[in-house]
Amino acid sequence: MRVLLIGANGYLGRYVADRLLADPAVQLTALGRGDDADVRFDLATGSPGALTRFLDAVHPGVVINCAGATRGGARELTRHNTVAVATICESLRRSGCGARLVQLGCAAEYGPSQPGSSTAEDAVPRPGGPYGVSKLAATELVLGSGLDAVVLRVFSPVGPGTPAGSPLGRLAEAMRRAMQAGDGELKLSGLGVQRDFVDVRDVARAVHAASLSAAQGVVNIGTGRAVRLRDAAAVLARVAGYGGSLYELDVPNAGDRQHGAGHGPGHGPGHGLGAGHGHPGRQAGLAAIGSPRSEATPEQLAGALPPPYPYPDGCGAWQQADVRTARDRLGWRPRINLEESLADIWMEAACRI
Repeated sequence: MRVLLIGANGYLGRYVADRLLADPAVQLTALGRGDDADVRFDLATGSPGALTRFLDAVHPGVVINCAGATRGGARELTRHNTVAVATICESLRRSGCGARLVQLGCAAEYGPSQPGSSTAEDAVPRPGGPYGVSKLAATELVLGSGLDAVVLRVFSPVGPGTPAGSPLGRLAEAMRRAMQAGDGELKLSGLGVQRDFVDVRDVARAVHAASLSAAQGVVNIGTGRAVRLRDAAAVLARVAGYGGSLYELDVPNAGDRQHGAGHGPGHGPGHGLGAGHGHPGRQAGLAAIGSPRSEATPEQLAGALPPPYPYPDGCGAWQQADVRTARDRLGWRPRINLEESLADIWMEAACRI
């Protein structure tokens, strides 16, 4: 089976490529903007006609699109996430190759979810930012294309290669700096959100399974379990061997600023430490993770410490996948637990010490 992989050098694409190369039945061709791609082509600027001619020449049985942008303004995100997918769909319609399309979507297409709930594929998408909007538009293009196609909505991917600018990447880098400097306290912010973290290697397995399946429509790829970011930070500290104290910055109304829905990072069942809506801890400026709440100093309350950053996916305080469709239609289940994923993230960060 010949597979055309678009975006093989991205965070997800690298692991998808590794997974496909391990299958002796797959002949892999990588298409991308970089010099190391088998074929250089920029989806955001290239014409459908040029891509159609390439598809007719290579005649792949499956096209997998892992390309896209996660940062930038609305125009840039639309160009790389929506226009690019429009080019793929139009080229496949024109081509005589009859290839199946596997498109990587994302959980940001759903937007904020009700705390405690699991989001299924039939949920009404309400993306909370331009990234989610651009990815949702791409999904709608694929679903309306008439092609043999499936969209995998990947929740929060983690593991080796996690981008340094992502929330878990920033956590690992902050911990590395603290250990390198010998700091006994690490002050962190924005840890109240809960996300469904799925290992990038499990995502690659799902993509491989989808390319071989007859599944169409949207399929969620996650673990089915939301984890609070502050709990992930505690696990990361354990695997890193960081013996200092983790302090969480807690700024009043941070949750309201985060996504405008009136729910703080700790809102919902089992909120524990954090700035939950109506939680008595909102009056404190700093909390030690795993220890009794501490009183904030006047400097902290005066804003001397940095405010929490919003989780960058526009999905508010909570997201958790309903993964029954992936199990039933792809025969896929996640295998790698979060502690192993975090250990691999830390291994890469530790190499920079």
